[in-house]
Parts: sequence; structure tokens; C-alpha cells
Amino acid sequence: MKTFPISGSRLERVALTAAFLALFPGFFFYHFLLGTGRIHAFLGGYFAPVSLAFAFPITVFYIRQLRQNRSRLLPNELYYGGFLAFLCAVAVVNGANGKNPVIVIAHLLGALYMANTFIMFKMIDFAHPEVRYPSLLCLLGMSVIIFSYSVDGVFRMDAMGLALDPSALSTYQGLARSYLVNCLCVVAYTRNLPLRACLYVVGAISLFLNTARSEFVALLFAIPFIEFYFARHKTVFAIVIALIASLIAMNLDHLLSMMPDNRIMELLDLSHSTSAIARRHLAELAMRTISTYPIFGDYASYAPGHYAHNIMSAWVDLGLFGFIYLVALLAFPTVSMLVRGYFSREDSGDLILGFSMACATILLLIKSHFFTDMLIGGMLGAYSQYRLKGKYSEKGIAESGPSAPAPHEAVPHRSG
Repeated sequence: MKTFPISGSRLERVALTAAFLALFPGFFFYHFLLGTGRIHAFLGGYFAPVSLAFAFPITVFYIRQLRQNRSRLLPNELYYGGFLAFLCAVAVVNGANGKNPVIVIAHLLGALYMANTFIMFKMIDFAHPEVRYPSLLCLLGMSVIIFSYSVDGVFRMDAMGLALDPSALSTYQGLARSYLVNCLCVVAYTRNLPLRACLYVVGAISLFLNTARSEFVALLFAIPFIEFYFARHKTVFAIVIALIASLIAMNLDHLLSMMPDNRIMELLDLSHSTSAIARRHLAELAMRTISTYPIFGDYASYAPGHYAHNIMSAWVDLGLFGFIYLVALLAFPTVSMLVRGYFSREDSGDLILGFSMACATILLLIKSHFFTDMLIGGMLGAYSQYRLKGKYSEKGIAESGPSAPAPHEAVPHRSG
């Protein structure tokens, strides 16, 4: 029987794991050191140079695995590659025609980030201890930092006034992105319900203190989907969730009085949120652009940073075709995971990672994130790994190495 190690050689696994840890928790820790004045910004904003440094080796590993076995290339990967090629072509052509180079470069870097995260999430086996344990330690480390450095219920690096290069500091959204991605990767492969519950509590409190509303809501949105999947008695689970929601609703005022005041609380009334008002204005400008240029959009027709903070930004820059293409890329894998595996009787960390990433990504694109969000690559990469493992399992091909579950991980039926 043929052996099919999805995760590749030892060198590949180490390099890909290092890339993930460097790009996500590493981003958080770098900006923590920067914000507390312990280092200068020797890597600038960090993500671009580090992503560029890892782009070549992980791309070589990806191509080498495809050359070794072309059946590893799934249709959704071709479609995703087509979207990234289309995005780059639009950016290059418009850049050559004199469009704002800042926006052009941002789109090209966005395509790079989306490609990198796709490769990592397709090729890294997050169930394996060599990935799980460092990811868990990083998650706990980020949480400890957030708890320790929060002042009056708020964790903000720029508020400390200690940074040697304050202009290079990340916003709270960047820190929250690193935390959310790391959290979902850990939770998806945590079979123990009490431990998952602890991770949820720690994660929700950390993102609350970080004040990133979108990522905070995305985590809360993903949790019920994760737990419903793991629940053995789904009807009982639904009743329990309904009871908890009722208790929270009945005691909402008392609960709110116990919570520190930060911008997360603005979710209860966004009419007074300056950020929400600004984003609503940008969304209206985007819809005006779309109504004026409904087919081809109007690439870079805004100042840098003044884009629509939702998926409609794809229509503005890529036209109707690009918008529909992106929606299809998100919709088909999500529906596929829902139909093929979500209600099955077997546990699959790969399935729930892909599905929870899909839940978070779609919500963020609807509410606040730009169309080059790197979570798109992570979601589609996780979906590819889930489908690839399922494809070879169906053929009866034995998996070996880190792609095969460890004895204590092999759970044939739902637990919790």
C-alpha cells in the first residue's frame, strides 16, 4: 500500500511551522517588544519582510510536492491561483497606467500574503505535537502579555509611549489577527471539552482587552459552530445554548456593569462609534463607485486606507467579475464542508479548522475586512488539506508521518 505523507519531509515541516509561528504569533511578539521599547523596528512593520523571506522556500516545497504527485493539486487550488493571478494582473496593468503606486504595492503584497497563508494551511499538520504545542504556548504567551499590560481594561501598544519607533507599531487589528488565527488553529485540534472551554474564555477576554471588535465577534461567532460539530447530542447542545443565551439576555445590564469600558462596548450602540461611522461612510462611497462603474469598477479610486472595509472592496477594485469570483471561492468550499463533513459522525480537526476559518473569514469580509484578507488563504488552505486527506483516505492509501493522527488523537466518534 502506497505511503502518502501529506506534510512532506522533516525539513519542509520545520520550515513551514517556522513560517506560521513567525508570521502570526511572531508578529505579535515582535510588536510587543517594539511597543515596550525593548527593540528598534529593525524589520519595519515586520509582516512584509518576514513574509517575503519565507515565500521562496515554502513555494519551492509546495511545487516540489505537486511535482512528486500531481493528484495533490485540487481544483479549488487552480481556481484560487487564477484569482491571485487576476488580482496581480489588474494591479500591474493599473499601476502601469499611473494608478496610485501605494495601493498597487499593497495589492501585490496582499496577494503574496494570501498565497503564503494558503500554502502553510494546506501543508502544515496542526494536529501534530510539533505544531500544536508551540502554537499553544504562543497562544498562552500572547494572553499573558495582554493580561499583564492592559490598563483600565485596554491593551494598546501605542498607548504605552515606550516605543523607540512608534510609527512602525501595529494597530490593534494586526495583533488581534495574529491572536485569532493562532487560537482557531489550537482549538480545532483540542478534543478535551474543559480545555476548549478554557481556551474560549481566555481567547474572548484577550480579544476583548485588545479592543478589536471584528476579531472578538469572529471568535464568538465561530465557537458555537465548533461546539455544535463536536457535540455528541446536538439537540441537547442547542437547548443548552438557548438557555445560556436567555440567561445572558435577562442579566445583560448586570453583566455589562461588571465589564471594563473599552471600544468593544460600542458594539451595543454603534451610532456613537467614530470607527463605525467612518466605515459606514466608506461603504457608502464604495457603493457609489459601484453604481457608477458596475462592470469594471474603478481601481484605486480612493486614498490609501480609505477603502470599503468589507467584501464590496473587491467590486470597486476588481469589477463585477472579480467580486463574483471571490464570492464563489468562499462559498463553494464552505458549502462543501457543511454538506460533506460537518454532520458526519467522525471527528476531523482538519474539517473544523477549515469550517471555523470559513465562519470567521466570511463574517469579517462582510463586516470589516478588505478583499485581500490573508484569512482567505488560510481558510482555503485548510479546506484543501481536509479534502486531500479525505481523498487519499477514501482510496485506502495509508498516511504516515505527522499527517497520521497520533494514537491519543485517533477518536472515531464524537466526544464532548
